[in-house]
Amino acid sequence: MVADPTAQEAPDVTVVVPHYNDYLRLDRCLTALKAQDFTDRFEIVVADNDSPGGAERIVAVVAGRARIVVAKAKGAGPARNAGVEAARGRILAFTDSDCLPETGWLAAGVATLTTAAPGTVVGGRMTVLSGTPRSGAEAFETVFAFDNEAYVTTKGFTVTANLFVRRDLFDRVGPFRTGLSEDVDWCWRARDIGARLIYSPGAGVGHPARRNWPELAAKWQRLTHETYLLDRARGKSRAWVIARAWVMLLETPRALVRVFRTPLLAPGERGGAAVTLVRLRVFRFVLGHRLALRGG
Repeated sequence: MVADPTAQEAPDVTVVVPHYNDYLRLDRCLTALKAQDFTDRFEIVVADNDSPGGAERIVAVVAGRARIVVAKAKGAGPARNAGVEAARGRILAFTDSDCLPETGWLAAGVATLTTAAPGTVVGGRMTVLSGTPRSGAEAFETVFAFDNEAYVTTKGFTVTANLFVRRDLFDRVGPFRTGLSEDVDWCWRARDIGARLIYSPGAGVGHPARRNWPELAAKWQRLTHETYLLDRARGKSRAWVIARAWVMLLETPRALVRVFRTPLLAPGERGGAAVTLVRLRVFRFVLGHRLALRGG
């Protein structure tokens, strides 16, 4: 059951949902959160990033299902931080307003966290949502996007669309920082103070695929720039950034094999995914060199 947003008794868990100008998906996300099979007390905090629809529209969409806070500073990181500041739960669960948490998401993620040792961060399973037939961008993301198990187990971070952490550990690590890969940066800072990341396959969240090339290119332009800033902040040289761009490009043939062997796509979708893969790898290669040589 969901705790009454106006109740005085502190909930066990706070779900933080950052939002900006995506009311239809926010409504769907809140509907999914209200359908959770979690039996302990929890609250939902929608951290609106000063959407242009104004207070009346966000209140109408939320319709009493969550508490609302407004974050004036732009970016999902500041919005999440505002949500945490308002949170009353001893456990924080993060998802995004364009996501659809599965019915058992909250119960599985909290169970994994509470049975783990103190100082643990949990990342859950991500799935890519798209219609059929898939565009080239959607087909590419179906194969390659949001492999959160690999992120957690081999890269040391979880996406912020599916993250669980005790409030006291979050406070020790500190708030999300903006202008760089905030999920990677926050998880690496947690790791730096001794936190352990574990994966919860039962805590599933669906994330919509980018529908077309402009959406996909905008995503990777942002991610490439944020990753570059994080690398530089962590002491990586410009030569190291260029070398990684070459490694990524030279790995393209192996990625193409994955496209044509995957059972996730229909045969007619694989060509579009392959073309998108090659186009994106060249795009990232050029952008990586530009950032390394010119800065940003």
